This record gives sequence, structure tokens and C-alpha cells, in this order.
Amino acid sequence: MDEEADEVFPAEDQLFEDSFSKDCTFSFFGQECKINQSFSASLGVAASVWDAAIHLCRFFEQISLDLSGKRVIELGAGTGFLSILAARLGACVTLTDLPLAIPQAVRNIEANTPPNGWPSEAPIAAPLSWGQDQENFSSDWDFVLGTDIIYMPETFPLLLDTLVHLCGGGAVVFLSSKMRREHHTQDFYDNWLPQKFEVELVQREPESNINIYRAALRESLTETPKH
Repeated sequence: MDEEADEVFPAEDQLFEDSFSKDCTFSFFGQECKINQSFSASLGVAASVWDAAIHLCRFFEQISLDLSGKRVIELGAGTGFLSILAARLGACVTLTDLPLAIPQAVRNIEANTPPNGWPSEAPIAAPLSWGQDQENFSSDWDFVLGTDIIYMPETFPLLLDTLVHLCGGGAVVFLSSKMRREHHTQDFYDNWLPQKFEVELVQREPESNINIYRAALRESLTETPKH
């Protein structure tokens, strides 16, 4: 497992003491998204498009995942890149993060509005604190997405509670993570998520140390299981 310093999520409060902005362009499914990353102490890790998001987009391309007309919610959306791509592919998307991260995502949504308008509707950006206000959100989703959101062990039970609520209608979860030993990422997938979900490792990238997992709430816990 790669433990180089640049693969570790930063914990220092002053990491982005000097604020700066960077634009990056990503292309998947023939859709080009220009994403602004506003690095600052307030945003911290929410400022970046992490490799795990790129790998999940590439995986969706490989399996030709059809998102048209699907109801999608993303946790820890950060820049909003994954949600913006899903919306440009026709999904009805709600992206969530902590309140400080929402303005950056909104700016990126506005900057990536297709010339002829969104195929379904513009992504909705809303604050969500895991384990606290998930009841403000529906349980009727087709997909719940998250990339590099498994890195703080103290949030594991809060995230699990949130996932259980969001998946009550039978949603499929896709989580893409850099498997950092120091952040106990594997522990979440081995010991926390299986408490409530059927979990499958669908892709392993040894060189990048990124895993993609597919999960579904155990049928006994769903309100209206999907077939």
C-alpha cells in the first residue's frame, strides 16, 4: 500500500493558507466538464477533484452505465464534478456536502450548463451533515455516489446512518476510495458497511491504490426493494 505523503489527506488547518484557483477540464462519455478548484483553508479537501472520482467516471464508461432519467445523490460532492457529469448524461441529481463547500459546487454547475440546457434538470446543491439531517432528504434514489469520502473514522457511523436512510427505496451505492491505511479506509468497507449492506468490490486498481465498491441495502431493511 502506497503511503507517500502526497497520497494522504491533509489534516493541517493551514494547509491552504494561501488561497488560489485552478481550472481543469475532464472528458467522459463525450461530455467535457471544466471544473474550477478553489483551494483555501476553508474548503480544504473539498476543493479538489480527487483521483477516486476520475476512476469512478472511467468505470462508469467501461460498464456503459445508463444514468438517463435516474435519480442520483452524491455525498461529499466537493467541486460537483461527478454530479455535473451525471446531470449532463440526463440524471436528476442532488449533490451534497458541508455548507462551506456548496458555493464552489454551485459555481461549477453554472459554468457547465450545456448550451441547449440540461437534458433533465440542473443539479441541485444542498448541505448535508451526515448523521444529523439526512431525514431532510428522500429515500427514493436510483444511485448514491461518493468518491474519497472514507477517511475519517469518527464519521463512519454517521455515514452509515446516512446511507441507510438514503437507500431505503433500494438505491445502488457506488463508492470509490483511495485505500489509505492511516485513515482506516479498509475498515469501513470490511466492518462498517457490511453491517447494513451487501458489498461487492467491483474494481481494484493496484497502481493507484483505488477500490470501487458497489453496495445495496440488505433487503430486510429496504422499504420498496428494486429488482
